[in-house]
Amino acid sequence: MSMSERKTIDLEQGWDFMHKGITKLKNILEGLPEPQFSSEDYMMLYTTIYNMCTQKPPHDYSQQLYDKYRESFEEYILSTVLPSLREKHDEFMLRELVKRWANHKIMVRWLSRFFHYLDRYFIARRSLPALNEVGLTCFRDLVYKELNGKVRDAVISLIDQEREGEQIDRALLKNVLDIFVEIGMGQMDHYEIDFEAVMLKDTSAYYSRKASNWILEDSCPDYMLKAEECLKREKDRVAHYLHSSSEPKLLEKVQHELLSVYANQLLEKEHSGCHALLRDDKVEDLSRMFRLFSKTPRGLDPISSIFKQHVTTEGMALVKLAEDAASNKKPDKKDIIGLQEQVFVRKVIELHDKYLTYVNDCFQNHTLFHKALKEAFEIFCNKGVAGSSSAELLATFCDNILKKGGSEKLSDEAIEETLEKVVKLLAYISDKDLFAEFYRKKLARRLLFDKSANDDHERSILTKLKQQCGGQFTSKMEGMVTDLTLAKENQTSFEEYLSNNTADPGIDLTVTVLTTGFWPSYKSFDLNLPEEMVRCVEVFKEFYQTKTKHRKLTWIYSLGTCNIIGKFEPKTVELIVTTYQASALLLFNSADRLSYSEIMTQLNLLDDDVIRLLHSLSCAKYKILNKEPNTKTISSTDYFEFNSKFTDKMRRIKIPLPPVDEKKKVIEDVDKDRRYAIDASIVRIMKSRKVLGYQQLVMECVEQLGRMFKPDVKAIKKRIEDLISRDYLERDKDNANLFKYLA
Repeated sequence: MSMSERKTIDLEQGWDFMHKGITKLKNILEGLPEPQFSSEDYMMLYTTIYNMCTQKPPHDYSQQLYDKYRESFEEYILSTVLPSLREKHDEFMLRELVKRWANHKIMVRWLSRFFHYLDRYFIARRSLPALNEVGLTCFRDLVYKELNGKVRDAVISLIDQEREGEQIDRALLKNVLDIFVEIGMGQMDHYEIDFEAVMLKDTSAYYSRKASNWILEDSCPDYMLKAEECLKREKDRVAHYLHSSSEPKLLEKVQHELLSVYANQLLEKEHSGCHALLRDDKVEDLSRMFRLFSKTPRGLDPISSIFKQHVTTEGMALVKLAEDAASNKKPDKKDIIGLQEQVFVRKVIELHDKYLTYVNDCFQNHTLFHKALKEAFEIFCNKGVAGSSSAELLATFCDNILKKGGSEKLSDEAIEETLEKVVKLLAYISDKDLFAEFYRKKLARRLLFDKSANDDHERSILTKLKQQCGGQFTSKMEGMVTDLTLAKENQTSFEEYLSNNTADPGIDLTVTVLTTGFWPSYKSFDLNLPEEMVRCVEVFKEFYQTKTKHRKLTWIYSLGTCNIIGKFEPKTVELIVTTYQASALLLFNSADRLSYSEIMTQLNLLDDDVIRLLHSLSCAKYKILNKEPNTKTISSTDYFEFNSKFTDKMRRIKIPLPPVDEKKKVIEDVDKDRRYAIDASIVRIMKSRKVLGYQQLVMECVEQLGRMFKPDVKAIKKRIEDLISRDYLERDKDNANLFKYLA
């Protein structure tokens, strides 16, 4: 049959045929005995629609079929679906709903296939909603709108049951909540507004009730365990049946109710709060506390401030302990001097190790806790102990580790590790320049008196200090270490010079030539050298002239040592003494008895030095000289004579000369250097700014110098006045607080 002869199908007749097909589909869905659709059935239904839509007007029934398509759904829903849902409640209603929604989707899929021709042309041309959409919209408008409130309440009631530990059908909830998502056809509005908002409110109320009980009953660790468990379960809930977009909102609600609301109460709990956990080293609980509170807004602030407070308290306790020990110390026990301070530094290092581990492990390296640790250590590390500043204590501590026979007996690895830690501590000390000066003094003694245990360690700590404080900080110290190497080479060439020339110094002579700028400044007195020594000094000068004409040698006798032979009646003893002591003893070769003033005149020294020197030879352990009157102190009226009866079981003895206490001088030197540093900083700032207010200048100056020391505002003010008087700056005529730079 050709197209033109095709029989026209009228609407009623055609729809009748379609209606039978649709009824068959409904029966299949309702589970009534119906054979499945064969491909012929399917083709017949499709062709009928095709024919009815392609007839010439007025027999083109596209619009009517489109309307009837929707009516089929409406009729089925109103007659069958809604009644079956209305008679059920709670979980049974949910199961029915899931089944009805699944059936509805099947029905939409089949009908939209039957009516597919409409989708292709009629709908496309008129921009009408597609068949699939029409089918789903019917369900939304008729079923969902009526029931979503009941459904939501039933779901929330099941979730609450599960929170209380009952078993529920999670798959059912997943299917129900998928309806909320699918009904939106690509939009999440229905899920978010109709379900999620109410569910979140319910969650808040649920956890608010729980928390108000737990906070009263439980200790802080127990409470946190419960909170962590709840968060884990809620996460699990999302994974099993809620939509993934709910996770952050849900967890935020739980965290707010369990943690944010009770944060202070929880952290301040008397016997189990944050203080107690730190005190009792409850590492796991602290880690849990960090994990929980790091998720809440500004939740870590109170923890870090408690941490800072705790570390400060512990540190201050160490300071007090050291103070007490220092004040109870017996002054005559020489061997313990400095030991207390050693113990103090050791304990501060241990404290730092302990809490740095906390910061790295419990608090996951969080910057807030690094800052708290730094601030806490800055507080007590800048407190002195028994009149010694912490800069001095650290320098002494290093000295003890690095010198031969120090009180710290450690392996090489342990020394390296300890030095590393000392340098870390140095970061907290504000007077780094004072440390540098003390360290340099002690380094000088180690190098010059050959007390340094290991050159590698000396260089290693300088490298660490350089990394921490910059090259300027260590340049002099590095110069000192290099100087010693050069001095050894110098000595070798001096010995060669002696063997090749006829010059004879008369005694064995070792000279250490140092560069003035690198070393601490030492007093150089014109000591009247004994005859024997004058000759060798001359020989060395001649040798040095051959090497360089442009350098001037300044002899520092106070740092020299001498080995002299003492011929006593019982036996001959070799004495190891300082150049000063040797010069004094050699005077007795030409006189048996000398008065204090004669010795002073012949040596050309000051009172202090002569007293120290004679005390070491006549009142200390080894009495090489006899003193009249025989008292423990030296006075200017005393007389001295050689003690020929002296003896000792050793063949060779060292007679110590107590060192001058250099603390005062170091502090004076540092003060002087600081004045120069402040001057230089002010001039640098003013040179670039030309005009600047007082406050601004002080601030910039403090900032510039802060890496080395904390400049005192009064000192800066004083230096500004000094620079004005030296015409580097001038005050503004109208505003006394404004300074101008004078080029």
